Parts: sequence; C-alpha cells; structure tokens
Amino acid sequence: MAVNVQNLSDMIGKDVFTVKGVYAGRISDMHVNLGKFRLNSLVLDVAKNSFLSNMIGNKRGVIVPYQYVESIGDVVIIKHVTANIPIPREPETSDDNASPFSMF
Repeated sequence: MAVNVQNLSDMIGKDVFTVKGVYAGRISDMHVNLGKFRLNSLVLDVAKNSFLSNMIGNKRGVIVPYQYVESIGDVVIIKHVTANIPIPREPETSDDNASPFSMF
C-alpha cells in the first residue's frame, strides 16, 4: 500500500474517499498500537448526506479498520462498503454482554 505521509499527525483532517470515488468524510483520529508500531484503525467524521451517514444513521462517526485502507497520499482511499451488513445496535438495558462495537 502506498503511504505518502512522514508523520501520522499529517493524516488528521485528510479527506477520505472510497475506491469508487465516493466521499466518506475526514480523519479525526487514529488508533495506534505503539507496542507493534502499527496503525490499527482510522476514526472518520462522516460527512452529512454521504453514503456512510445513510448507513450509520444519526451517529457522527465511524471506525475504519486499517485493512480497509487502500492508499494514503493527498487523500485517503478506502474500500467501498455496502449497507447489506447489519449494523449492531446498542442494547437498551445495561448488560455485561454488551456489544464490542462502539458508535459515537
């Protein structure tokens, strides 16, 4: 994968598009494993009226695993995802077996 950034902090604020050219949002944060020197995932602020905002509803962001990143340069290119995968919802009651997914 092509990566054209010298510092990870240079990625904050970059626009994110899918391989189909659809705008997804901007990078607002990253999850980094410092023990292994690996980037685990990107946190996107989803653009209003984008295909991702239609998929996640009223949530304002989404976490994209690094495996979905195709290239990083002036913009970030990720794999295109479809809405046929059910999105886990938070349980209505407090439970010890809560979903491992967090939505924000």
